[in-house]
Amino acid sequence: MATRQVTSIYAFPMISVLPRRPMIVTAVEHRGRQTFRRTLQVRSCIATSNVAPLRRSGNYPQNIWTDERVQSLTSTSTEQREEKRERRNVLKEQTRNLILEQQQVAEQLRLIDHLQQLGVAYHFKDEISDVLSRLHASLDGVSSQLEDDLHATALLFRLLRANGFSVSQDLFETFRDEKGNFEVRCEDQIRGLLSLYEASYLEKEGEILLKEAMDFATDKLKGFMEEGSGSLGLREQVAHALQLPLNWRMERVQHRWFIEACNGADDAINPLLLEFAKLDYNLVQDMYKSELRELSSWWSGLGLLEKLPFFRDRLAENYLWAAGFAYEPDSWRCRMIQTKIICLVTMIDDIYDVYGTLDELQLFTDVVDRWDLTAMDKLPEYMKLCFFALFNMVHEEGYRVMKEKGLDIVPDLKRIWGNQCKSYLKEAKWFHHGQIPTLEEYLENGYVSVTTPMVLLHALCAGQDLTGEALKSFSSYYAITRSTGMLFRLYDDMGTSTDEIERGDVAKCIQCYMHEKGVTEEAARKEMTGLMRKYWRESNGYLSWNSPVEEYLKNVAINIPRTAQFFYLYGDGYGMVVDRETKSQIISLFLEPIQI
Repeated sequence: MATRQVTSIYAFPMISVLPRRPMIVTAVEHRGRQTFRRTLQVRSCIATSNVAPLRRSGNYPQNIWTDERVQSLTSTSTEQREEKRERRNVLKEQTRNLILEQQQVAEQLRLIDHLQQLGVAYHFKDEISDVLSRLHASLDGVSSQLEDDLHATALLFRLLRANGFSVSQDLFETFRDEKGNFEVRCEDQIRGLLSLYEASYLEKEGEILLKEAMDFATDKLKGFMEEGSGSLGLREQVAHALQLPLNWRMERVQHRWFIEACNGADDAINPLLLEFAKLDYNLVQDMYKSELRELSSWWSGLGLLEKLPFFRDRLAENYLWAAGFAYEPDSWRCRMIQTKIICLVTMIDDIYDVYGTLDELQLFTDVVDRWDLTAMDKLPEYMKLCFFALFNMVHEEGYRVMKEKGLDIVPDLKRIWGNQCKSYLKEAKWFHHGQIPTLEEYLENGYVSVTTPMVLLHALCAGQDLTGEALKSFSSYYAITRSTGMLFRLYDDMGTSTDEIERGDVAKCIQCYMHEKGVTEEAARKEMTGLMRKYWRESNGYLSWNSPVEEYLKNVAINIPRTAQFFYLYGDGYGMVVDRETKSQIISLFLEPIQI
């Protein structure tokens, strides 16, 4: 989406410019006030009348998921699929009966947790909501029933908060001594500590108790791993959690991991649930394949890659982003439009970051901002193709919503695309003029340039429950848009900035902070990690809702940084198609069914 690399030059004889010699922009380190001449080398352009522009290129690796390869994906036969659906429906009703049975609170909580981690909770939204509503309505009595059950108490807290209910951190007071320290009696409850650890990552700003719970649980779980005790299954769960907490994980990736982990679990999960989850996973995977084939036909049919060979062609990876935002079958329309906008915004991003001259970028921004086909004549040919593709996609989506909902979303989509291009232009000007913004300036522009407002508006417009009132109130989601957008930007920069700066790009958050504060890269990265924790706490603070629209939109919002951390946790898992983790997850989520 927003990764940028520069390694070589293209010649495209449209607007004549003459490259200036490289300009060195320095960032000051804390020790010895060293300059970073290698990392911030800027090349800008001045206009002339006879010389072809000097084009840069990211030299991105070729796409390995070609249309031919995608179209060759095979799905389950119609007859087999119907058999699986029938069996799934039987298991679905049996699972619903399990939810509705009168059970102890701890058993109800474990069942709901299993359903969510297995990826089948979307079948039982109403039933789960009813159970959690009842528990929340009598929270004091429920918590007293659980008494010393740390595992159940932490599950209660996490499930309520993650599902939009207000619940106080004081729920854990009973597990602290008179001095406010978590009691020794908690130390031997490894499953309880694991549950406490996961619950603590739903902390909000200012919740000191949860921060102490996080530190306590983390320390004890690390000690457990060092001791080498416990069952293999439990140790695997603890190691998985310590690597990354559940609240930060991309949902569909977690679902497959949990299903496969349950296969060899010593503490048996209900086999009915496991069979149901496997069948459902494979049936949904068939749906994903169908969507991917349709999107690949659309993308190859545009023919943009043949005309504009300089940008990242990443159809399958773009669909993986979309599935990360909304995995449920009912969200198919969201996945379709999100994949399309990511395809186009990646191309536009590469025009601003790599290929276009500054004069061209200003022209393109003006045309998109005005949404004026007549002004398009001023653009070079490659930009005309890009704008036409964008223009058609926006109006096709606008026509669909007008036909189905009677709502005109085109003005809102025009505005969001105009803002997107303005944010790109601001970054391009910083780069071409050799400017390093303050961290605050960079991030305020960066949460927009990384596409968060655009993703959320298109998600809203693709939602089943879209209304005119919901469309008008989109601006009220500014807070969660900004917080999750900041996380998206920070994950992106932390994973890709080193390579991008070396190849030539605008200063990223790390370099901005180094330049502004005069600190080392190590110190800057530590500060960015602290900022990420801050924005996770902010985002958690907005996870409550009063309507299906709010629930849907906020779930997409929180899934944005989860998906971003998946792509960028270990480097650039998007721009570099040879990335093993991204490739393996595309195969796992979209190609290979689970063995039943």
